[in-house]
Amino acid sequence: MSTLSRFKALSDPMRLRIIHLLLHMELNVNELVAVLRTGQSRVSHHLRMLAVGGLVTHRRQGLWTFYAAARDGEGGAFLKAVRSFLGDTPENEADIEAAQRVVMQRESETTRFFDNIAEDWDALRREIFGDFDLASLILNTIPPVDTGVDLGCGAGDLIPLLLRRCRRVIGVDNSPRMLESAHRRFQNQKGAVDLRIGGLRHLPLRDAEADLAIIHMVLHHLEDPVEVFDEAHRVLKPRAPFLIVDFLRHDRKEMRQRYGDRWLGFDREQIHAWLQKSGFSAGRIETIALQKGLEGFFLPATKIDMQN
Repeated sequence: MSTLSRFKALSDPMRLRIIHLLLHMELNVNELVAVLRTGQSRVSHHLRMLAVGGLVTHRRQGLWTFYAAARDGEGGAFLKAVRSFLGDTPENEADIEAAQRVVMQRESETTRFFDNIAEDWDALRREIFGDFDLASLILNTIPPVDTGVDLGCGAGDLIPLLLRRCRRVIGVDNSPRMLESAHRRFQNQKGAVDLRIGGLRHLPLRDAEADLAIIHMVLHHLEDPVEVFDEAHRVLKPRAPFLIVDFLRHDRKEMRQRYGDRWLGFDREQIHAWLQKSGFSAGRIETIALQKGLEGFFLPATKIDMQN
């Protein structure tokens, strides 16, 4: 890819707006249409031009294709060099604000979904997990610690298990209805269970507050799993374990509607790359047989101690 083709890719005011947006967040075509207030065919054309210039990447999830600015390779290096010249103009700032509202709407839709199904969550979980018992995997993986955190704790199903290894468990979730169920369940264990409402992209925890973190069947509901891995890294102490349980990649598109899934599972290589990028060392991944022909995975990781 020539330098000239990259400059040509940016030689349009609309493409400059698009690349400025995609340097800040991942968006699909419909979301770009909403933010830029222009036609879908025009947005698609500009994305193709940026892709020809090697300046955008994309990933396909079910019916949706999400675009982001190139981070690696020659395209990423080029954008890094010119980024300061794109400028925080009033128009660009308005675009970012509009895009943030779009992303917040996505997140609020997920929250509403879990609020609406909170009372039926146990039955929905059994449809997927059946009688699968996660306890032995967790108990055989982690030592006794002081403070554990359950990221996306829901109604608190994992908290009794974590209390067998943790003196105190912090449960974080952004669904008020789910946390209400958890509060009722643990109202007599206030010293041992600390429930906090908040999003996983901005965890309501101090730096290095936790000795252990687990995220159990939550990643596939999230917009950007890497942001959550970054936050987990922030709140964990050095060399602390980080346990991840989720789906391996599948093609069951109906799960988007029934279970509010955003990702149709993950590739092993994808998860390993994200963990490494966020400062974790990944352990051995174990495959889990689930219901409906699905497979999950259990992956223990460890926060890398950057001081050593």
